[in-house]
Amino acid sequence: MTSSSATAQHLRDLARLRRVRDRIDREYAQPLDVEALARGAHMSAGHLSREFRAAYGESPYAYLMTRRVERAMALLRRGDLSVTEVCFAVGCSSLGTFSTRFTELVGVPPSVYRREAASATAGLPSCVAKQVSRPVRNREAQVGTPSLA
Repeated sequence: MTSSSATAQHLRDLARLRRVRDRIDREYAQPLDVEALARGAHMSAGHLSREFRAAYGESPYAYLMTRRVERAMALLRRGDLSVTEVCFAVGCSSLGTFSTRFTELVGVPPSVYRREAASATAGLPSCVAKQVSRPVRNREAQVGTPSLA
């Protein structure tokens, strides 16, 4: 492969990866798996996972779960849905997996977040509340307190 054709292929792969990321952003509440995402991008699941991680710093599954947790945080801040209702509303089919991933990303279980976050972001416009309460990877999460600042 010549340098120009390798560059062209790389740009095509990046465009496909952007489409995969956009699909995850749009369809986070739908049942999505790496195989389905890869088929839609005309790539193998392994190739998609490697390229997605290289481009965005995390696997497609981790990115999907981060989107789901972000949406769950917003729903939990509203306070009108139970943790179980939020779990299913964001596309998770297992409350245990949802709670585990939520705790890894946010630093506290969803029930604690629901109880404490509504008052922590009270009075903030929703766009600001979303930004200051964005989930972080586990290595950055402060265990015991929601990452609201």
